[in-house]
Amino acid sequence: MPLIPEEPQIHESVPGPRAVPAPGRTTPTPRPVPGPRPAPRPGPAAQRGPVPAPSRPAAAQPAAAGPQIQLIPASAQGALDAADEAVDLLLDTGRAPGEILVLTTGDPHPWAAHELSFGETSYWAQHDARDDVFYAAADADRAGSRPVVVVAVNGGEDDAVTRALPAAMARAGALLIVCGDPQRVNALISAGV
Repeated sequence: MPLIPEEPQIHESVPGPRAVPAPGRTTPTPRPVPGPRPAPRPGPAAQRGPVPAPSRPAAAQPAAAGPQIQLIPASAQGALDAADEAVDLLLDTGRAPGEILVLTTGDPHPWAAHELSFGETSYWAQHDARDDVFYAAADADRAGSRPVVVVAVNGGEDDAVTRALPAAMARAGALLIVCGDPQRVNALISAGV
């Protein structure tokens, strides 16, 4: 069939829609593709460097190997920020919120302090529901195990931190992330873990 001068010829190599939507119907907008993470916030957290991502999902890890351990360098003042960034990265890489437990060795995480203001019954009910990331003190005996445990070494006496690290390792099913001063953490691990 000959081409009419007003009718453009469409070549197979030209990208684009091949069909025109019916009148009154709109073409669905393509979903955005995830891009690079935003630049780190200025301040001490940005000086630490990137937060390492978990290497394998929990199901792919051998059961007898124990949890993978990652150390994120942070000062005692920056440990909570480092823990929050680690949680954000875990969630961004597909971890379910209910798989993550965050423990603190010093002052409680602001979320835990806020939730405890409503009473221990509702606070621990959230832990038992396993619907969201849960924040607790490292010495909280009631905190159960989860596939991922993040420990913020944000203070506390050395003997308390020394006891908290093996307890956190026992609670971690696949991954233990420790956010703290590497020299202090390594010294405490070699002394008591």
